[in-house]
Amino acid sequence: MHILCKQELLMNSINIALKACSTKTTMPILGCILIKAYDNQVTLVGYNLELGIESTIQVEVIEEGSIVLESKIFSEIIRKMPNEIVELSTDGSQMARIICEDSEFVIAGQAGQQFPELTQVERYKSYTLSQHTFKEMIRQTIFSVAQEESRPILTGEMLQIKDGFFRLVSFDGNRISYRQTPLSTEYETQEVVVPGRTLSELSKILSSDETDMINLYFEEKNILFDLGECKVVSRLLEGQFLKYEHVFSSDYATRIEVDCKKFLMRIERAALISREGKNPIKIKIDGDNMIITSKAELGTAREKLGIELEGNELSIGFNPKFLIEALKSIDDDRICIHFISPLAPCVINPTQGDYYKYLIAPVRMSLTHND
Repeated sequence: MHILCKQELLMNSINIALKACSTKTTMPILGCILIKAYDNQVTLVGYNLELGIESTIQVEVIEEGSIVLESKIFSEIIRKMPNEIVELSTDGSQMARIICEDSEFVIAGQAGQQFPELTQVERYKSYTLSQHTFKEMIRQTIFSVAQEESRPILTGEMLQIKDGFFRLVSFDGNRISYRQTPLSTEYETQEVVVPGRTLSELSKILSSDETDMINLYFEEKNILFDLGECKVVSRLLEGQFLKYEHVFSSDYATRIEVDCKKFLMRIERAALISREGKNPIKIKIDGDNMIITSKAELGTAREKLGIELEGNELSIGFNPKFLIEALKSIDDDRICIHFISPLAPCVINPTQGDYYKYLIAPVRMSLTHND
């Protein structure tokens, strides 16, 4: 194999493939990158048997071939090179020579045939949407993915295609994040659960350009995200995800409309007192005002914010972290919050429409937590 490629272009492709390389494994080859040169392009592949990513770039191919290189040393060598032409070549002994201006490295590799083959997903039906939209949907839901492995299905997000909408739903046992966008084509209902790590890494690759599209292909156990020059394949999680539809009740006793950013700032300040957010904060709906208080051994905090109230006054407690993460993901200036009772979850949604919903379970407040 023998190729010539600009350092910046090669480094960008390496960074994409690196996202699927394993850092802790009993199979050392899973910590490597496969490099394949053919037809004036090179494809770099990272694969940890659960998540696989391949990135293809246009290069000058002098001789076709492939090699497997240890990802850490290879990426560090290329990263330290100047942004000039990098020459990468191999010989029959599986040694790779890397040359850039006055620098030359020779490192040991393995035959390309030793690298595990990526899972193949049939492309009999595709689902298409904007990369920018998908990137935003992940950003607005990924924080509610469960971090503990005790319920593996909750470490992923449900990707649902239903009623002309594309939806992402996450649930960690205390909160639900829901985001939907309309599809231009009507599809039959589909539901799969994608690992949170897959979506997190994918979001770093997705473009912010509205005109760039992504195609999704499902199989029973795997999913393929096709971005054109980059492809991501992942296993799906098995099991029954939360049937979330009935949880978002249309009945409520209290509805408020509030400025999102002002609400966020007050929650963040109140959380400073509550042991960096470890203690709950109390929200009291009192006429046209919301009173936010927190109390800890360190001291107390009290914040006040004007609201528009419809329904009953109430007092309710929350983990401030859950509120902060939801509010940070919202781009709207104003939001609605619906309450049923002090012991029931609240629901945050837009003042118009329902393209996002955040359900957050309350925390039972002690009798000593007074305004």
